[in-house]
Formats: sequence, C-alpha cells, structure tokens
Amino acid sequence: MSEEVFILLSTVGPLSVTLALVVIGLLSQRLGAVTKMPPHYRWFYVAAVLTGSSVVVRLLGVSVRSQDILSLLYAALFALGVTLGVVVAWYYWSWLFGEREA
Repeated sequence: MSEEVFILLSTVGPLSVTLALVVIGLLSQRLGAVTKMPPHYRWFYVAAVLTGSSVVVRLLGVSVRSQDILSLLYAALFALGVTLGVVVAWYYWSWLFGEREA
C-alpha cells in the first residue's frame, strides 16, 4: 500500500519539470517573435511531452507487477526530456551570458 502512495507522490517532481518546460517554451516563443529567431522553441514542447510521458509510464508502474522495464523507460524518457530542454535553453538563451561579459 505505501509503495503505491510513494509512486504517486514521485510524479510531482516530473510534473513540475513538465510545467516549467512549457512555460519556458512560451517565453521562448515570445522572445523568438521579437528577435525573429527560427522557431526552435518547439523543442521545449517536445521535451515537455517526453517528461510528461515519463509520468504516464510511472503511473502505469503502479498496476504492473514487473516494474523493471517501466522504471528504465521512465528514467530514460525523463532524462531525454530534461537533456533536450537544457540543450535548447542553452542555444536559445545563451545571449544572456554574452551580455554579462560585455
């Protein structure tokens, strides 16, 4: 019983990362519209879908007895989504670091 509760509570963190990726995607969309950048902000939404799907996989693990493969899939989807978000954020928002040095 308590294991299922902890699995449900463990989805709060990835859900907040998913929400943060969506917010950063919306901010990047506005920035791109002003600066006429290519629409690379869409990769934030792809990253949000990956992290959101990791939550779904985690919730599927509550009802399945063999959780080894689902745990690996959960970790892989979440890591891929966060890595993609970091790479796109670095590309899209790196001009802030250049302004700091000037």
